[in-house]
Amino acid sequence: MQFTALPSVGVSCRFLQKLGNCTIIMSVLPPVRKDRIIGQLPKCFNRGAALNTDDEFHSKVKTACQQQRTGTVGFKISKVIVVGDLAVGKTCLINRFCKDVFDKNYKATIGVDFEMERFEVLGVPFSLQLWDTAGQERFKCIASTYYRGAQAVIIVFDLTDVASLEHTRQWLEDAMKENDPTSVLLFLVGTKKDLSSPAQYTLIEQDAIKLADQMKAEYWALSALSGENVREFFFRVASLTFEANVLAELEKSGSRRIGEVVRKYIKDHPKMKVFVLTDLEKLSITSVGCGLL
Repeated sequence: MQFTALPSVGVSCRFLQKLGNCTIIMSVLPPVRKDRIIGQLPKCFNRGAALNTDDEFHSKVKTACQQQRTGTVGFKISKVIVVGDLAVGKTCLINRFCKDVFDKNYKATIGVDFEMERFEVLGVPFSLQLWDTAGQERFKCIASTYYRGAQAVIIVFDLTDVASLEHTRQWLEDAMKENDPTSVLLFLVGTKKDLSSPAQYTLIEQDAIKLADQMKAEYWALSALSGENVREFFFRVASLTFEANVLAELEKSGSRRIGEVVRKYIKDHPKMKVFVLTDLEKLSITSVGCGLL
């Protein structure tokens, strides 16, 4: 294989190789943080509004991980988009998880921004690309161009603002225009739990759970200010996305060929880490001005 040197794109990318319709990027990366290791399926927030009520990962997924038959899953960057009204707390939610900070000085997101989070799920490396999109109407046309190719959609509303919950229907519709509804995991997330009174919280949660059921989404309530349920939520997103990826990989014909080539290279170069970017993911990265490819 011949590899081409690349500039950094937020992760320490170093080399590039085309393989079929995929681009393999070899990268020297630090180990996954200890607090990003997932060994069992995280619990849902509410069993009455969950995508999956199982207590463990799918048996096929566990077996595939144990036998190292996950194909290219460990090398892909899975795209997650976060949408919702202006000022519902999308950026604060992402920053609390990725940076463990909370900025009280509100700044509206202009266009889009993204963070990369690396996990290890059942011993397999797995990365999420969290896309923070603008909630302002004037930026909607810009943000919507980044919806395509999402494997999970997080629809955010404010637990103290009923209107923001009602608007989630439109946000879902916009996101699904760019994606296949049958292959995207949906999460309906209420923020600012710390600001909601018990009575107010009970009422809006009842409506949110009903809406989540209609959307076929998983419901969560959390607080970016206090950090309540934030880590648990993103671990849940990572785990369910990983599980869906592995199951899809196991069903895919021809995936072994790429997986075997990559695994052989890793075996020969134990200090290297690998990401596989599809043409769509390359477009996403270059669109934000990184100039990768």
